[in-house]
Parts: sequence; structure tokens; C-alpha cells
Amino acid sequence: MAVVGARAATSYGSHIAAEFGVGLSESGWTVVSGGAFGVDGAAHRGALVAGSPTIVVLACGVDVCYPRGHNTLFADVRAQGAVISECPPGVHPTRARFLIRNRLIAALSRGTVVVEAAVRSGALNTAAHALTLNRHLGAVPGPITSEMSAGCHRLLRERKAVCVTSPEEMIDLVGVMGDDLAPHVQVPGRPRDKLNEVTKRVLDAIPARGGAGPASIAVAAGVGLDVTLSALGGLAAAGYIERSANGWRLCKQTVSYRKAAESAVLDPPPAPAPDPDETPPYPDDCATFPA
Repeated sequence: MAVVGARAATSYGSHIAAEFGVGLSESGWTVVSGGAFGVDGAAHRGALVAGSPTIVVLACGVDVCYPRGHNTLFADVRAQGAVISECPPGVHPTRARFLIRNRLIAALSRGTVVVEAAVRSGALNTAAHALTLNRHLGAVPGPITSEMSAGCHRLLRERKAVCVTSPEEMIDLVGVMGDDLAPHVQVPGRPRDKLNEVTKRVLDAIPARGGAGPASIAVAAGVGLDVTLSALGGLAAAGYIERSANGWRLCKQTVSYRKAAESAVLDPPPAPAPDPDETPPYPDDCATFPA
């Protein structure tokens, strides 16, 4: 599975890329990417943490470390996966070689997911190759105010990519039909959902403050007094309502929030600062997605 995206990724993009790297690897899929800063590096790190092989496709010779800040990452990938290139040893990256390299990333994968991409991004070039090769293409949505997600939203709007929000959904897209289905997300149920419609109407008519008598509640709910009295007894026994000096009122509900899980895997370390003497031959804004 190819996981691609912007080099100047946001914290959101890096988090999602690492999450996809871990999730895909734990499900037995090999992560393929370009080894660049941002989304690429986060996806590779996620796969390495999951203990699965990952493949870096370079736009230079395999003996040339580009970017140089990923020397340690590439060493880990070589020990656990592979670093490959169609360029001879000693060849340095150029803009044209990055464009050519992108087709290999798409061709080596059964599907490509674009995590983050601006409207002018090399990741969209990889997406174009995936479509040309009739590979599955997914895109992760982001904030509509984020320029780094504008390319993903364009793919979704033009129906060139399928919206994916988890590794399971991407596996559902490219996996074996019927065997790799993403789990169906169940809407969390509430005890109130089990009440019948008449009881719900009575409950909606009971004030949260002060109180109201059975006759007032019956009029507000639009049901008979005998039905209201029966519903009030059941609601009181279930703990939905309580008596007050002024009649019936809703019980106060205590809301508790679970603490978010902490995971160093999903928050990869920040990418090293680029070498000032190392001018990127292929910045994110030098490629356009063909019409």
C-alpha cells in the first residue's frame, strides 16, 4: 500500500500517516513511500514500529541518502525492509527523477492513499499515476481551512479518489472482496432510545428546572392524563425524573469525559531541519495534477 503526502506536513498529516503506517502493517500490508520528510517519513516510522517491512523508493542511487536528515531512518528500513531505486549508484536526485520515481510508488502498490496534499503537490502526481495504472486511490479529508488538504479535497470532489478515514477503510478498498471489509461503525446507543414514543413525548415535556404537574405535562406532551401518570411512574423508577416542590423535573445528569489515549507511535518525532546547503530539487509546489 502506498502512503504519500506533503513534505511540509502538518501535525495532523504526520499523525494520520503514522496511524496508517501502523494500522496497515499490523494487518499484513507493506507500506511503500518515497522516504521524504513529512507524510512519507511518518508512514515509514509507523510501519517500523509495527515490526513490518516497509519500502522506500528513491529518486537517486541507493547509495545516496536524500534527504540527508533521514540517514538513520533509511538504515532502519534497510534492516527491516528495502530501499530501492531504478537509478544507478551515485546518481543524485533531480526534479525529473522525482516525477519518474512517483510512477514506481504507484506501480508497486495495490492502492495509494493521499494523506495530505496541497493543490500543487508531488503527491498528486503519484495519484495521477495510480489512476493511469488503474490502481485504487484513496484520500484522507482534512480541515477545509487547511491548504495542505486542498489537494485531497479536490480529488474527492472530482470523484477521482475514495474518502478513507482509517487503515481499515483503505484495506476495504483494495483488499479481497468479502474478506477485508471494514467494520461497520455502530452508533452509540443511549438508554433513552429504548423508550416508546409516548414515553419520550412525556419526557420531553418535563422541565429541567423548577417543576410541572401531571396535568401541565400531559397538555405539553399532547397525551391523556392517565397515560402521563403511567409514564411518569416509569420514568421516575428509571431515574430520568424526580419530584420537586413544584412538581416533576428532570434529574441532573453528570457528564464524564474519557482521557485520550497516549501513543508515541502516532506522534512521530519532528522531522530534522533541512540542510541549508541541500536545496530540494522537487519542492511540493512544483507539480500539478493533470486535468
